[in-house]
Amino acid sequence: MTLYFLIKYLHVLGAIVILGTGTGIAFFMLMAHRTHDAAFIARTASIVVIADMIFTLSAVLLQPVSGGLLMMLSATSLTERWLLVSLAFYALAGVFWVPVIFMQREMRDLAQAAADKGHPLPPRYFALFRRWFLFGIPGFGSVMIILWLMIAKPS
Repeated sequence: MTLYFLIKYLHVLGAIVILGTGTGIAFFMLMAHRTHDAAFIARTASIVVIADMIFTLSAVLLQPVSGGLLMMLSATSLTERWLLVSLAFYALAGVFWVPVIFMQREMRDLAQAAADKGHPLPPRYFALFRRWFLFGIPGFGSVMIILWLMIAKPS
């Protein structure tokens, strides 16, 4: 196995982790939310926050490093259109993903406080959930577009 293919493997693996973790987190948060059970939501959100920090963050940090190395090893120019568009979508995904981290933490804390007091979820939780859901559309959509650009490399 050459160095190029090893780095390419890591780059593709990073993309898979970002997509897989994002899909899993969205599914588990949505399913927990649908129960309106504050304790269940708090437990689920606690795991989601950990998963996002361990898996998504590592992959998000790996992608530009492995991508940069692939560019260098393959003599790909930073001026290639597909790459510039990919980088723009990567930045866009980050603009939507970073606030989601804070939303998930606050939703977790609000759900835990409600569960501890035996109260229903507060309106702030529902407002955050709606925003979290809406931020996921351009965030996840950007990652899907990047994956297509990475594979197709259109001119």
